[in-house]
Amino acid sequence: MQQETKPNFWALTPLIIFLSIYLIASIIMGDFYKMPITVAFLVSSVVAVAISSGGKLHKRIDLFCKGAANSNIMLMVWIFILAGAFAQTAKAVGAVDATVNLALSVLPDSLLLAGMFIAACFISLSMGTSVGTIVALTPVAVGIAAQTGINTPFMVAIVVGGAMFGDNLSFISDTTIVATRTQGCNMKDKFKVNSLIVIPVAILVTIVYLFQGSEITTTPSATPIEWLKVIPYILVLITALAGVNVMIVLLLGILCSGIVGIITGSIQFWEWFAAMGSGISDMGELIIITLLAGGMLEMIRYNGGIAYIIQKLTTHVKSKKGAELSIAALVSFADLCTANNTIALIMSGPIAKDIANRFGVDPRKSASLLDTFSCFVQGIIPYGAQLLMAAGLASITPLAIMQYLYYPYLMGVAALLAIFFRYPRKYSR
Repeated sequence: MQQETKPNFWALTPLIIFLSIYLIASIIMGDFYKMPITVAFLVSSVVAVAISSGGKLHKRIDLFCKGAANSNIMLMVWIFILAGAFAQTAKAVGAVDATVNLALSVLPDSLLLAGMFIAACFISLSMGTSVGTIVALTPVAVGIAAQTGINTPFMVAIVVGGAMFGDNLSFISDTTIVATRTQGCNMKDKFKVNSLIVIPVAILVTIVYLFQGSEITTTPSATPIEWLKVIPYILVLITALAGVNVMIVLLLGILCSGIVGIITGSIQFWEWFAAMGSGISDMGELIIITLLAGGMLEMIRYNGGIAYIIQKLTTHVKSKKGAELSIAALVSFADLCTANNTIALIMSGPIAKDIANRFGVDPRKSASLLDTFSCFVQGIIPYGAQLLMAAGLASITPLAIMQYLYYPYLMGVAALLAIFFRYPRKYSR
């Protein structure tokens, strides 16, 4: 599984087919709901097995299965299962509605959008995981959208954008740890460079949400706040901010929701179990997509698709600016092919370090570019864990969210401008 692979353009065929079927077909039909993403992944996965050089058919299928069942994919599946169980249980006991009523009563109408974005930024920065932030806030965002008439994909996109902010900057984020270790710099130094690039973007996006939120008006609710039912979400947020493992956080959320539901009489013991089962079932499509994507992307790596991209990106580098652009493109393509920004950084980090050393790129700048571009791509690909999780919890398609991802898109633009205009100047000489 870790053998040296020769560069091979044709190994990228499954990814090209997936993008063609899912994106182009949806654009042509003018409806992103007509083409099921599971079908697009099924077709591209069949192609990946068919064109693979892994030997006899049973060996190629075995290779695909190993890719689908690697530890990172299985961890994602576990999180999806627990997130589905928690989301449905919290909804069944009234925790979501209680939390939404609390948010609507505390936040003025004009601050709903900006407040949700800032909350997502703060939580993800504190807990170091975008997926955990999305799990915690998406049900609340969906509830607010339902009560205020705000477009649901737009509201969910706000959460995703804030989640990617923290994923990129947090000191305890996997991406920060890998980026700094592979480039040989301190986390605080990388944070300084990184923050100079993305914090202005976050401020700009917050201002945009303030302007857009100024037009929102809601009808005052006479429903009293049920503080007891808010406890499951408070517990989830507190444990997440304390750095507790996301799986433990979700298990505590499920347990607390059930106990609160039984105490308040809003759910019976067996109804609690039924709600968990329903939530897990709702994650079925998401889990299928994750497994198919993991297998397909492993086949691409095994057959030399990523090696081909690396070769092409590093062949014609001649300047410091070109070196930084190649580092950005390298990690972006790696993330596109793995749908996991941590894995993309692990794969591209050592190569980026060689490029940085060869052309004199400051390691603090290279670490910042690696982390920022990996989070940029991870935050916008429709088959990444972040959009899949958000879409699954909101019962919408990932593509419905993509058009509203203000922060991830602007983060990518800002990182590109930082390369072209040699910013921050101190770290770009």
